[in-house]
Amino acid sequence: MADLSGTELSDEKAAEMELDKRRKRPWEDVPRSGITKTTNKIGLTAELPETLGFYDINAVRREQREQSDPSLTRFMCAELTRGYFLEHNEAKYTERREKVYTCMRIPKELEKLMIFGFFLCVDAFLYVFTLLPLRVLLALLRLLTLPCCGFSGSRLLQPAQVCDVLKGLILVLCFSMMHYVDYSMMYHLIRGQSVIKLYIIYNMLEVADRLFSSFGQDILDALYWTATEPKERKRDSIGVIPHFFMAVFYVFFHAILIMVQASTLNVAFNSHNKSLLTIMMSNNFVEIKGSVFKKFEKNNLFQMSNSDIKERFTNYVLLLIVCLRNMEQFSWNPDHLWVLFPDVCMVVTSEVAVDIIKHAFITKFNDITADVYSEYRASLAFDLVSSRQKNACTDYSDSVARRMGFIPLPLAALLIRVVMSSVKVQGALSYTCVFLFYLGLVTLKVLNSIVLLGKSCVYVKRANMEDKLFERPSTTSSSSSSSSSSAGKSPSRAGQAKCPIPAGESKAEQIPVTPCSPTASSSSSSSSSVTTQPTPRTDILPAQPASTPPTPSTSCPPSPEPEPRPPTPSPSNEEEEEVQAEDQEEVQGGSELKHRTPKKDLLEIDRFTICGNRID
Repeated sequence: MADLSGTELSDEKAAEMELDKRRKRPWEDVPRSGITKTTNKIGLTAELPETLGFYDINAVRREQREQSDPSLTRFMCAELTRGYFLEHNEAKYTERREKVYTCMRIPKELEKLMIFGFFLCVDAFLYVFTLLPLRVLLALLRLLTLPCCGFSGSRLLQPAQVCDVLKGLILVLCFSMMHYVDYSMMYHLIRGQSVIKLYIIYNMLEVADRLFSSFGQDILDALYWTATEPKERKRDSIGVIPHFFMAVFYVFFHAILIMVQASTLNVAFNSHNKSLLTIMMSNNFVEIKGSVFKKFEKNNLFQMSNSDIKERFTNYVLLLIVCLRNMEQFSWNPDHLWVLFPDVCMVVTSEVAVDIIKHAFITKFNDITADVYSEYRASLAFDLVSSRQKNACTDYSDSVARRMGFIPLPLAALLIRVVMSSVKVQGALSYTCVFLFYLGLVTLKVLNSIVLLGKSCVYVKRANMEDKLFERPSTTSSSSSSSSSSAGKSPSRAGQAKCPIPAGESKAEQIPVTPCSPTASSSSSSSSSVTTQPTPRTDILPAQPASTPPTPSTSCPPSPEPEPRPPTPSPSNEEEEEVQAEDQEEVQGGSELKHRTPKKDLLEIDRFTICGNRID
């Protein structure tokens, strides 16, 4: 036994020595082509790094020396020669590369939206100077010819004509009131202030302009609806007078505010050291700090994009006013225009650069793709196309004002005041030039409208929004509970319900009823409690007895026989009043839910609404 145990120990020692020998020099006594098989047999494949299909023996020696004798030299060699593989984290680096590509696409997509929105504002602005006077003349001509042609109908003027007459009166009154404001005195009063004081004034004017635009469109909408809503008595029309004067004062004060902005910008252009202009331009870059590091959803970015479009167009009009005033002071010398040209280019370039940087980083930080700007463009195009329909709910210029916060009436009144004071019209030749200039504006307006309408149709087709153009607003709901829930789920339908139903269409066309549907009768009976429709009569058709099964019609497949139910007694008048009161409370609760529910459709986001919350 002792001999056997001794031989076993000696064999184990010999095997260990052989294994150690192979570990130290595993490539000896092995041909080069068979090194892979041998190393797999001795279990050293993981320890030998593979290089071009062969195992690097020098790397094994180097690692053994580093483990046995660490030093600063070996550490530096390891730092200089170590490697890594990026494909081990492929998803992360692919995402980073896509973000870079998105940032590179942002300027192109953003400028497409900005250019389209800019020409939308141009179209709404030119409408005030070109087509609005003609529409006002047609409305007045209709009023003058009513005694001759005879009065037929319940309205003297159509609602659109009433709104046009009101806009024309507001514009004329504000233009006459602007004559009492001295532009030169305001310019010298602002020029006498210090630079810091002017910088603060300019920032305050920007905030006030946004507040005026927010509240001003509500004032104008209230005036239009008060003047055109159906009235039972003639004395109800007296309420138009206070709304009209409120709108006139709003447009006048907003025009004065824009005049102060233009005067401040004019002072910045005419300053010797250009310090005020530099400070005003740096104010744009402060806007980056206030918006880039905030959380933005898609609807919030749409609202901010509309604000940038309106701000860019307003700045261009202010630059036009500054150039007109300066050219008037230098007797329309063309050489002075080249003096103003570098400053104008500097202001425009800074505005474009700030918008690009702001949108690029907002989309980067909030993981928003560049394709979202095509959706925004399609939403603006949808407004234009829908306003051209026969039964449109609002005028196109008003929809642009609500969407972007651009109200053309104050800016138009100021521009007319500046042009009339800068350009002297005397003689028949001057009036001929003015008439030709007006014809040119009309031509530009028509051409711009045709191009915009064609582009808008293309954008709507690309976005697959054609079906929304032909949707009819539903006037009734199946039940009060479903109406409150649908108000929270689909705010777009709630917005579409604001449009009135055309007189030629009956209510029966608005309520789709499927033939042979078992729920059709229940839905119609429940909808009668929500709306003001009369209760359906039950004495027309005789009630079928419960024992006789219903006879299936030839057009509908046979349905299983319903269980017999006991006849329900007709409710009394008191019970009907209680049910109607409860339904009215539930409808009011549903309307409150509409105001609290965030709007998710881009077509329901206007300039001063972020996800259903008003921002003033």
